[in-house]
Amino acid sequence: MSDPIEIKIDNKQIESKLLDLAKRSENLRPLMKNIAGIFAYSTEENFKEEGRPKWENLKDSTIKQRTKKKQWPGMILQVTGQLASSVNTYHDNESAIIGSNLDYAAIHQVGGDAGRNKAVEIPARPYLKLTDDDFKEILDVTKQFYNK
Repeated sequence: MSDPIEIKIDNKQIESKLLDLAKRSENLRPLMKNIAGIFAYSTEENFKEEGRPKWENLKDSTIKQRTKKKQWPGMILQVTGQLASSVNTYHDNESAIIGSNLDYAAIHQVGGDAGRNKAVEIPARPYLKLTDDDFKEILDVTKQFYNK
């Protein structure tokens, strides 16, 4: 199993609402469940749309290799579907989390050098990325919860 990577959402408006809620309410679990659901839906959309914004195309050598194995044409990060299906969420009273436990999950999220002698450069293809619309939806469900 790989070391976990942590990606924090830096959105002051959402952070402020959540801090207000934490002071006023003891049970934030339903809100965190909603937020985790938004994370999951957003990630599914990222895989389906091949990034939002679009991920960098595969290198010609990768396309050639996949074509030879009858895995191309296809989707950039979904040869077997293993990465997409490994993504899961967790929520409790204080947090909503999304991630994958696959060894190679982080390299696709943040990019970097991989393979034997780190000879292959993998571009970042952030599949755990929230869009502006996702942030708006998180803020909306937070406000709805706040106004209950």
